[in-house]
Amino acid sequence: MALHMTWMFAFGLLGNFISCLVCLAPLPTFYQICKKKTSEGFQSIPYVIALFSAMLWLFYGIFSEDAILLITINTFAFFMEFGYIAVYLFYATKKDKILTFKLLLLLNIFGFGLICVLTLFLTQGQKRVHVLGWICMTFSLFVFVAPLFIVRKVIKTKSVEFMPFSLSFFLTLSAVMWFFYGYLKKDQFVAVPNILGFLFGIIQMVLYVIYRNPNKIVVVEPKLQELSDHIVDIKKLGATICSEIIIVIPQLNDSGEEVFDDQIAKELTKETKKAMDTTNEI
Repeated sequence: MALHMTWMFAFGLLGNFISCLVCLAPLPTFYQICKKKTSEGFQSIPYVIALFSAMLWLFYGIFSEDAILLITINTFAFFMEFGYIAVYLFYATKKDKILTFKLLLLLNIFGFGLICVLTLFLTQGQKRVHVLGWICMTFSLFVFVAPLFIVRKVIKTKSVEFMPFSLSFFLTLSAVMWFFYGYLKKDQFVAVPNILGFLFGIIQMVLYVIYRNPNKIVVVEPKLQELSDHIVDIKKLGATICSEIIIVIPQLNDSGEEVFDDQIAKELTKETKKAMDTTNEI
């Protein structure tokens, strides 16, 4: 029994440590947001859902037995997710701000408030723990599913810019630790969602390997080809002009003066004008 509890505590401690790294994993993303001074291209949905999940697990841990490890990590996660959302809102567009505020109002204020009221006044004892456990397990799945919005973007754009590998890796590792913690503690509400968390993490890492080096299309400006074509056109023009030169031989009238045939003169004028128009077009 003592060995069993030791392993449970060890996995819980490792789960805390790795979950802290999971919470810190988005830091490079938000560094880029601060550097570019815009959050365009990034979504707040995963962070809003993660904040809501942390609030629920914190509430569950308060009423659950021997859940100090759940309380510590979810307290840390609460403040980190709150900070990420604050930075996102600071640099977000007006449209993204409105969407994020709607999500916060719906989930983190109205949704969490309703859950607190219902569980505190309609349930008690072990029943309250089970009700909160089912709610927490359901929304934990949303935490793992939330990055699938980014997965869709990765597949569409064939770019992993918006899906950091560090986040996917630590989410997968964290899911493994918390699964064994829940299994050894006989807490199905902790163990079950982390099975899917592990699977989703593997999917994200596979996509990262596939799209991390996108094929680059090199566009070469055809300046030399254009120059060559231009030279050829000039040569053709020269040949055309030379081939259309008409040699006009003047004729003598009765007085011995030189005169030009009207038909030949008109043709000469016509051909000369044609050659000049061709030159102007070039």
